[in-house]
Amino acid sequence: MAVMDAQNPLLGETTCGTLLQKLQEIWDEVGESDEERDKMLLQIEQECLDVYKRKVEQAAKSRAELLVTLSDAKLELSTLVSALGDKSFLGVDTVKASGTIKEQLAAIAPALEQLWKQKEERVKEFSDVQSQIQKICGEITGSANEQAGAPAVDESDLSLKKLNEYQVKLQELQKEKSDRLHKVLEFVGTVHDLCAVLGMDFFSTITEVHPSLDDKTCVQSKSISNDTLLRLAETVSALHEDKKQRLHKLQELATKLTDLWNLMDTPEEERRLFDHVTCNISASVDEVTVPGALALDLIEQAEVEVERLDQLKSSRMKELAFKRQVELEEIFAHAHIDIDPEAAREKIMALIDSGNVEPAELLADMDNQIAKAKEEALSRKEILDRVEKWMSACEEESWLDDYNRDDNRYNASRGAHLNLKRAEKARILVNKIPGMVDTLVAKTRAWEEDRGISFKYDGVPLLAMLDEYAMLRQEREEEKRRLRDQKKFGEQQNTEQEPIFGSRSTPARPASTKKVVGPRTNGTPSRRLSLSASQNGSRSAAKEGKRDSMRLAAPANFVAITKEDAAPHVSGTDRSPASP
Repeated sequence: MAVMDAQNPLLGETTCGTLLQKLQEIWDEVGESDEERDKMLLQIEQECLDVYKRKVEQAAKSRAELLVTLSDAKLELSTLVSALGDKSFLGVDTVKASGTIKEQLAAIAPALEQLWKQKEERVKEFSDVQSQIQKICGEITGSANEQAGAPAVDESDLSLKKLNEYQVKLQELQKEKSDRLHKVLEFVGTVHDLCAVLGMDFFSTITEVHPSLDDKTCVQSKSISNDTLLRLAETVSALHEDKKQRLHKLQELATKLTDLWNLMDTPEEERRLFDHVTCNISASVDEVTVPGALALDLIEQAEVEVERLDQLKSSRMKELAFKRQVELEEIFAHAHIDIDPEAAREKIMALIDSGNVEPAELLADMDNQIAKAKEEALSRKEILDRVEKWMSACEEESWLDDYNRDDNRYNASRGAHLNLKRAEKARILVNKIPGMVDTLVAKTRAWEEDRGISFKYDGVPLLAMLDEYAMLRQEREEEKRRLRDQKKFGEQQNTEQEPIFGSRSTPARPASTKKVVGPRTNGTPSRRLSLSASQNGSRSAAKEGKRDSMRLAAPANFVAITKEDAAPHVSGTDRSPASP
């Protein structure tokens, strides 16, 4: 060591040896004694020992501090792992237990830093979730504005399991919020529709429940509290009840209007003015959705109209009753049913003036009479149609009779071909008259048997008219046979006289034929039949006080010359018509 210490000065380094050598040189130069020198060396050794002791103590203290730090770090690590619920860091202390303290601290430090960072993130997540839960709970309870500050996070349990529990709770609250918001919007929409139907101000109505429910507020900002839902339900219920009462009142007014209109025969143009009232006369509460359909001004308008019609009702009753009487008389006239209109009008006047019958009942009774009259007319329609055809055929028969009596019917005059065609058609129609009469008699008898009354045509029994027609037609047939026999007898006499007086230059002149069957020669039976029918019509006219002259004239020509009867005048053949 002395050698090393001796070499050190050459190296220019200051060491304990060089310093001791320097001290020796100084002592030698000073001349210190050995005792002093030993004493001095002992002092130096003691001082060096003290320095070592202090250094050792400092090192021990530092080691203790490191151990505490390591213990705290391990504890912190364990606490963080436990709080975060992360089991991946549990083996760190055991893996590095054989290393130095600083090595162990160096191994734990990154894990602690990572866990601290993860803890901060987890605390933030918890804070966000709890803040949302707190906010939604405040919105539900209605105390959202009263809550202040973020909720306190329990850092002792920051595990994912706990976070998931909060998230599940948050999802449930969010679903409840969504359901409540949907329900609030449904209530708001219902209030809007009801206010529109009732003609009420929606904005003032909905803001009375909560100011956030108007259309200007964002959907997510609308109140969903229990109190808001309760007040909305109460508002909707009140509006529904108001709607129900107004609809009931409006339907009563609409019913009165309809009854008054029907009673007074109000024109359709006036009724259309109140279509918005009567359109809901049979509607249910839920079916009325038109805006303003149940507004108060509309109900007041209907009330005023009902009051006005009530005042006009009494003054129009006579007019309405007489109008129905006219309709009734027209139905009877078209059905050829005999009535006494003057007596009916006097009875109506007496009932109205007496006030013993309600106007509505009177008109209803007249409507019932009209319905029965229509039913009666409908039951007579088939027979009346056949009577019309029969009378039309009789008119054609009368025309054909006059046509056959015309001496100039074959002249080449204007329109002669048209008359000839009409005569052909008339002969066909006249041939059908017996069948018409038989069918009409059968139908009439069936009708009388079914109802137990006589079928009268303008007050005259139709079967009597048909029987008289059959009798007159039979008389006419006998008259025609007599004329044909007389004609044949005359022709035979002329044939017998020809050898005596010589043959005539024009033996087949049409004039001789016309002279035999001319209208003036054979007109007596026709006039007699017409007189008989006219007398029958006069009796009917005296009984009824009114008759249709055209209809009375039709049966007057009951019998006419048929196509076969008219043939002898043209071809000289003798054919007898079929009996009716």
